[in-house]
Amino acid sequence: PEPEHCLLHARDTTMQVESSFAGKAPARGVEVSTAPFGSDVPLGEPSWYQNLNTPYYNASHIAWRAKLRDFFEKEVEPIVDDWDRKASQNDHAACGEYIKTMYKKSAAYGILPACVGKPWPRQYTSAPEPAGYDYFHELINVDEGSRCGGGIAWAMMGGLGIGMPPVLNFGIPGNPALQERVVRECLAGEKIICLCITEPGAGSDVSNLQCTARDAGDHFVVDGNKKWITNGIYADYFTVAVRTGPPGSAHKGLSMLLLEKSMPGITVTKMDCMGVWPSGTTYIEFDGVKVPKANVVGKLNEGFKQVMYNFNHERWLLAGQAARMARTCVEESLAFARSRRTFGKFLIEHQAIQHKIGEMARQCEGLQAWLENVTFQMNTMSKEEQNRKLGGHIALLKLSSSRVAEFCASSAMQVLGGAGYTRTGKGAKVERIYREVKAYAIPGGSEEIMLNLAAGQFGFVQRRAPDPRDKKIKQLVDELKRIKSKM
Repeated sequence: PEPEHCLLHARDTTMQVESSFAGKAPARGVEVSTAPFGSDVPLGEPSWYQNLNTPYYNASHIAWRAKLRDFFEKEVEPIVDDWDRKASQNDHAACGEYIKTMYKKSAAYGILPACVGKPWPRQYTSAPEPAGYDYFHELINVDEGSRCGGGIAWAMMGGLGIGMPPVLNFGIPGNPALQERVVRECLAGEKIICLCITEPGAGSDVSNLQCTARDAGDHFVVDGNKKWITNGIYADYFTVAVRTGPPGSAHKGLSMLLLEKSMPGITVTKMDCMGVWPSGTTYIEFDGVKVPKANVVGKLNEGFKQVMYNFNHERWLLAGQAARMARTCVEESLAFARSRRTFGKFLIEHQAIQHKIGEMARQCEGLQAWLENVTFQMNTMSKEEQNRKLGGHIALLKLSSSRVAEFCASSAMQVLGGAGYTRTGKGAKVERIYREVKAYAIPGGSEEIMLNLAAGQFGFVQRRAPDPRDKKIKQLVDELKRIKSKM
């Protein structure tokens, strides 16, 4: 289905802009509408929605944006509050029905293929590809899908967005038919996939994963646990990082396997978390699960590479979601302040409130510009080049996005007061975002890990100062060698 209209709140105005596509020379002189779109609250939408010029977006992006806004406003927004409530009550049957229904509707609308990166997976789907499909189309998908909050975004694109790319990028060489079936079913909204990396004792420290896959001849036997797995309770397929090497093999002994829910020995349990309730955060136990060796994703013992390869895209997705959630706080705050009366005047007339909302908007505008710059870099680089050059940049972008979202959620809560503290009514969106922001500061690499990663990627430390203990250690090592040689 296509939306009945391509632009909301449109007025007759066009301009000439340049459009950029990866691997192609920029197409110049493409006439596109820059009519205002969406909310009429100042700064409630990204700048290119606000009748400002853009070097990044063209007519194809505008049509895609209108299509997505139409879908999320008609199909998703009416059920968000009930879905969130059912999830908080652990009504798994109702939530399972919601997620399956929305996956099917998203597939019918042609949205799911835009959740798994670039290029458009045309060999696995009949969904029409937007003209000149690029990372900005995917960013629009992320942005529009996050207007209702992080839990809904994670429910509808979280597992697919991080669980499918390893299968697409590295394949299942030992069983191409399995790869074909899994990708097609998930992009058609018939099945759900999730990514299983984090464990109770290993999060950002990926090389320390303990879930094992023991060689048993023609198959592996998988034992271990995974924790905080998005969509896990609803998943039909699991992309799992396991240790196939011996103890102590660290990053050199990791592999990825594709497991199916039908395999005996898999137990999933919904976790009670602070936020993102509809996403189905899950604790998973693997107890003697027999997995054919043909189910190896990519190459054996190259799982660490696959995990790292996947992280940049995941963190970019999270940054895009957090950016929209922060902006939603601006939109909701200004709309509320314009209607709320205090001390004989509208709340927005108080200078303190104007400053608070202005500061929120300032940070959102800066974050959006950074996000779009990184997206442009992704558009003009191969995946290999992205991984070489953008790791540190994306780490800092993700860190900034979670801090801006947290600041805006806290500020919006102060503007809305009791309304923001209430899960229903005018403050429902702000209340939801306020309890979800930590899901952006921790998963996908905590803020502290992002700073450490960026410092390493950019080579902050060129040389280390000599440690006086090194000389003593060397003496002791030499003495030990001398003693062993005489034994």
